[in-house]
Amino acid sequence: MLRPKPNIESLVPATHGGINYSELESLGIAPEDILDFSVSTNPFGPPPGIKHALIQASIDRYPDSEATELGLSLAGRLKVATDNLLIGSGSTELIRLVATAYLGPDDLVIIPQPTYGEYEIACHLGGARVLKQTTREEADFRLNVAETVNLIRKHRTKGIFLCNPNNPTGQYLSREELEEILSADGDNLVILDEAYIAFTENAWVSTDLIGRKNLVILRSMTKDYALAGLRLGYAIAAEPIISALKRVRPPWNVSSVAQQAGVLALKADGYVEQCWIKIKEAKEFLVEGLKGLGLSPLASQTNFFLVKVGDAASLRRALFKKGILVRDCTSFGLPNHIRLAPRTVAECQRLLAAIRDTEVCCHVS
Repeated sequence: MLRPKPNIESLVPATHGGINYSELESLGIAPEDILDFSVSTNPFGPPPGIKHALIQASIDRYPDSEATELGLSLAGRLKVATDNLLIGSGSTELIRLVATAYLGPDDLVIIPQPTYGEYEIACHLGGARVLKQTTREEADFRLNVAETVNLIRKHRTKGIFLCNPNNPTGQYLSREELEEILSADGDNLVILDEAYIAFTENAWVSTDLIGRKNLVILRSMTKDYALAGLRLGYAIAAEPIISALKRVRPPWNVSSVAQQAGVLALKADGYVEQCWIKIKEAKEFLVEGLKGLGLSPLASQTNFFLVKVGDAASLRRALFKKGILVRDCTSFGLPNHIRLAPRTVAECQRLLAAIRDTEVCCHVS
């Protein structure tokens, strides 16, 4: 029988949050009947009017492969040159483009754990090897940067993936910590995934560091503007890196509708900031409510956080039967934790009531 390459045959897809539509169908549940706390996107939806405006997008011709209009809008907002930008069909596509362009057989790449599963998938697609640096629960899953630097220098690694703030822990590296990692080895590519940066407390500006020439920053408009169904993200890097990514980018990779949505979203001045104020209010309400139930949410600098609950899979199943979805973190190597992203205060009240009433015993031991 014809078989794929060995690295593909042994590949195990990453697990993600969000609705599993086949699971819903098997249970006879409609997607609109699920209250989803498992995804860390803007719960208030896209900016007003954007859905109606999208009907004007041209779908009878191929999209602009360069996403020119969106690129110009982003460049102006970020204060970078258009040569330093690449638009992608979500940040996950960009992760794979980086791996395709820069990581090959036997290259060694550091991936701190726990973190987003697609980094490892991207490495294995190209045959690269993964060196996992484990963070410890007793240290609130914070990255030991001194250890990271030593690993880069000792193993002469080809790259490192850093989710900042990290998914699922919500821990956020300082600028000084990132600069230490960038300086460890100029030939080690640092892939800085800032998918959640718009919803991060005391976020610092990273774009002026692309002059270091071994940094590529990835961002997602899915999270900020609630565009998950369209897929939209972008990379920021020195021009030679962007040029390399363009060589491996599929043509017409971002649909006309997604490009138009991005342009319109960027015109909604203050929308994300207004949503962040309401998200922070709901997060504080949810954290205090969970503490009132005897749980201990992990302090986080972004719009999601971990909660140790005992048996995460059992709690997910129990809540799912009540029409509520939470992220079971077993796939992150954390079978005792769930990840929650707050929604509205009223919806957070429903979640707290459901946890209180569930027959599954939540505990922190």
